[in-house]
Order: sequence, then C-alpha cells, then structure tokens
Amino acid sequence: MVRHATREDLPRIYEIYENARAYMKRTGNPTQWGDTEPPIAWLDVDIERKELYVCCDGDDVYGVFMFMMRDEPFYHHPIEGAWLNDEPYGTVHRIAAHGSRGGVFDESINFCKTLIDNVRIDTHPNNKTMQHLCERSDFQKCGVLEVKRDGSTRIMYHWIRGVTGDQKK
Repeated sequence: MVRHATREDLPRIYEIYENARAYMKRTGNPTQWGDTEPPIAWLDVDIERKELYVCCDGDDVYGVFMFMMRDEPFYHHPIEGAWLNDEPYGTVHRIAAHGSRGGVFDESINFCKTLIDNVRIDTHPNNKTMQHLCERSDFQKCGVLEVKRDGSTRIMYHWIRGVTGDQKK
C-alpha cells in the first residue's frame, strides 16, 4: 500500500535512506546522495507539501519516495536532449527501499502512473540499478541534466501513457 508519509514515519524513512546510501556505495554510486542526502529538512518540507509517500504493509514501512505534480525547475534546462513533451507532469525523486522486500520501485511508479499520464524521473550516471529499473518500467531515456550545486549530471527519463514503451507490450 502507498500512503502519504507522516512525521511519525521519519525515523524509519531516514533508516531507509541510510540503507539506500550504503547500497549505492556498494554498487559503485557513492556520490549521488553522499553521506547526508536527503537531509531531514527536505523530508519535512515534502511531508508538509504532502509529496512524500511511503510503501507500507500496516505499520511496516519498507519504501519511500517523493512525488510532486508541479513544475520542477531543475528540469527546465537539459544540457543534452529534451523531454518528450511540455505537458503537465509528475516528478519522482528520492525513491528508496529498506531492502526487506522487493518491488518498491514498481509499487511506487505504478502508484504515480495512476495519478498522471506523464511522469519524469532522473538518476545519476553511476546508478545502474535505477537506470535498469526505469528502462524496465517503460521510461524512455531522453537527455542529461546538470546539478548546479555540484556540477554532477543526471540522466533524464520520461514516461507518457500510450507513447513510450508501454505501447510495445
């Protein structure tokens, strides 16, 4: 089940992000979130805006993601490529799993796809797991973004109902 995160969920959410950062380091992606991202302040804002979600089974929270259905300024100026359209979209950020059960990415993305027909996501070039999951879930790779705060890049992925890979099945 997917629901809005609450402040009471924060200890478990932060544990999930700690596990995700450790997994990223083990799999060759030590810099995307480093040792501190996402900071608690971001999570507080996400909860206040009702944009932070958890995957859970009763009280067992095993996944977390941020989903916003508003403009994402970070997405305005790709350094390579282009988004597939300029229609209203939802953006997935900071998806992470505890590791205690599989399918968190699919559960999260499928939830987002029920809310809007146009979903964007990005990931670090070293995050091979996320790249695989995006491509397996019918997102189309469409360009590259630059993170202004540190100069790193992110690969852009876009899914549009009836246009991208879901049509092929």
